[in-house]
Amino acid sequence: MTKCNEIKLLEEAMRSTNDKRLYERYLAVKLRLEGHTLPAIGKVIGRSRQAVGRYWAAYQKDGISGLNLKKSPGKPQKLTKEQQDQLADTIINKVPADVGFEAKYTWTLPLIASWIEREFNQSFTPRGV
Repeated sequence: MTKCNEIKLLEEAMRSTNDKRLYERYLAVKLRLEGHTLPAIGKVIGRSRQAVGRYWAAYQKDGISGLNLKKSPGKPQKLTKEQQDQLADTIINKVPADVGFEAKYTWTLPLIASWIEREFNQSFTPRGV
């Protein structure tokens, strides 16, 4: 494939994505194909020369699909699948008063956090719930 065709494919990919990070990767490779240096590209997109080099290497190895973002594993889950199922069942089928909270008839995030800590010995902030 010619550089011109590669650039056109990248431009199309740039137009079709809503992901800022993926757009940035497409742009970096497009600029590299146009002859810009890795440090110059890094300045344009606000990334290090090494990051741009990784994008370029991924593109050379696997083409445009090599630029796709990998799924970040994130932090390990605090609750097992069974605990998550039990939590969901409790919230759906019971009111807080049913499980020992005084005169509470609506689940709130702080109440859920309290229930999780009591039942599973795992602490969550209301936002973390």
